[in-house]
Amino acid sequence: MGKQAVLLLAHGSPDTIEQIPEYLRNVTGGRQLPREVVEEIQRRYALIGRSPLTEITQEQGRLVEAELAAVGERVPVYVAMRNWHPYIADVVSRMRADGVEDAAVLCLAPQNSRTSVGLYRRAVETSGLRIDFTESWADHPLLIEAFAERLRPAWNKLSDETGAPVPVLFTAHSVPVRTIQVSEGQPADPYADEARRTAELVASRVPEIPQWRFAFQSQGASGGPWLGPTVEQTLESIAASGAKTVLFQPIGFLCDHVEILYDIDIFFREFAIKINVRLERPESLNASVTLARAIADLARQGLTRLNSL
Repeated sequence: MGKQAVLLLAHGSPDTIEQIPEYLRNVTGGRQLPREVVEEIQRRYALIGRSPLTEITQEQGRLVEAELAAVGERVPVYVAMRNWHPYIADVVSRMRADGVEDAAVLCLAPQNSRTSVGLYRRAVETSGLRIDFTESWADHPLLIEAFAERLRPAWNKLSDETGAPVPVLFTAHSVPVRTIQVSEGQPADPYADEARRTAELVASRVPEIPQWRFAFQSQGASGGPWLGPTVEQTLESIAASGAKTVLFQPIGFLCDHVEILYDIDIFFREFAIKINVRLERPESLNASVTLARAIADLARQGLTRLNSL
C-alpha cells in the first residue's frame, strides 16, 4: 500500500475579471463564446467583486484534514479545480512528487451527473494514481444535516419577522436536457432525481416547514432546452398562491460563488421584488464543520476501499 491522500475537486473560478475569457474557454473545452456572453459574465463578476470559491474550498479542505486527523486518519487533503488554478493536473503532479500513490477522490458536487461529476472523474482516471472516486453523496446524512443547520434558524427568524410560516424554495444548478437524456446502452442520468432527493431529505429534517418547492436555477442561454422548472416560474407560482416572502436554499452548491452571490442575491432577488415577493436565503455551507465531517466520512470510506484492494 502506497502513501495515501484525499483529493477534493471543484469547478474553479477566475481571480480577476480580465481572466474570465480564458476561464470560459476552459469551461467550454476551447469553444469560443459570443462576445456579449463573455461581457455579461464579466458584468456579473464586477457586481459581486470576485468569486470566493477557491479560498472557501481550500478552507473546506483544511477542515476535512482536521476531521480526519481527529479520528486517527492522518492523511493530507489536496484541493484542485477543473477550470482554473490550481488545476487538477498540476495538483496531481504535486501529489505524485509528494510520494502519494493512492487517493480517495471526491467532487464537491453532491449530486451525480455525467456532465459534471463524470468530467471530474475522467480528469483523474489518467492521473497515474490509484484512486477511489465517490460518484454521489446526495443523501449523506451529514450533508443533509449541514443544510438543515443553516435552514432551520433562518426559517425561524424569517417566519417570526413575517408573523407566519414562510415557504421554502430549494434549487440546484440546471443542465441541458440533452446531457442527461438516456442513450442506448447507458443508464439513466441520476442528477435530477438526486437533486430533488436532497431537497426532500433537508425538508424532512425541518418538519415545521409547511410547504416547499424545488426548481433548477442558472439555465444557460444555448444548447437547447435546460432542466426546469425555472426559479422565475416557481417564484411566480409562489406569488400567485398569496405568499409575500420566500426562503431560498440552494442544495446543489456547497459554498458562495457567482451562482449564489449574483444569480440569487442580485438577479432572483430583483425578480422577486418585481412580483412583490421578499426573497431571503440562509448562509451558505462554506466552512460548516458538519459539512467537513460529511466529506471526511466519505473520504475515510474511500481510503478503506483502497486498503481492501
